[in-house]
Order: sequence, then structure tokens, then C-alpha cells
Amino acid sequence: QVQLVESGGGLVQPGGSLRLSCAASGRIFSINAMGWYRQAPGKQREWVATITSGAITNYADSVKGRFTISRDAATNTVYLQMNSLKPEDTAVYYCHAAIRTNPTGHFYPYWGQGTQVTGSS
Repeated sequence: QVQLVESGGGLVQPGGSLRLSCAASGRIFSINAMGWYRQAPGKQREWVATITSGAITNYADSVKGRFTISRDAATNTVYLQMNSLKPEDTAVYYCHAAIRTNPTGHFYPYWGQGTQVTGSS
């Protein structure tokens, strides 16, 4: 079994900062890309950022320059540092990881349970 557990969400004023964390645990042989998605009320889930196993990062245009994704390979943890938060960043944020559970298997997608981020004064 593999689990992704997020933490760090909360209420923050516009212009403020939050740091999300997501730790993967369980039967993990290796992890490829890790990333973050978000889903605002009444909207579809959208991609936010990705970091590869080689630490190459990509961001959605809406968060570029404000959010930073990073990972700690030793602890299978991915982070999302969110600065200059806007009300439109309000959403449930989901962690995603492509994980292989044995040396010959495929990488399969796993999701966290989500953490709420609310940008409001």
C-alpha cells in the first residue's frame, strides 16, 4: 500500500504565504514525478506544478513566480511554497506522485486526500 499525506493548508490573508507538504509512504520502490493540483469550488481540478526525479520543475502560468515546488528524495516528500497568495488561489490542493512499487513494475499515479487553502481577508 502507498499513502500520500498532505499538510500545511489553512486560511491566509491575500499577499500571505503558506507551505504545503506531502509525504509518500508505504511500499515504494521509486518515485518519478511529484506534483500538485488544485480544485476550486465548482471548477475542474487543475495542474499547479510538477517536479521530476531530476529536480526539473514546471509551473502553471497562474502561479509562476509566486509558487515554488521542491522535493526531498530521502523522505519522499514534496513541498509547495506559496507566496503572494490571491483569493483565486483558494482551492483544495492535492498532491500527486508517480510511484513504482517494485523494480520491474510500471509507475502508477497516486493522490493525497487534499488540503484546503483559503485566501481571504
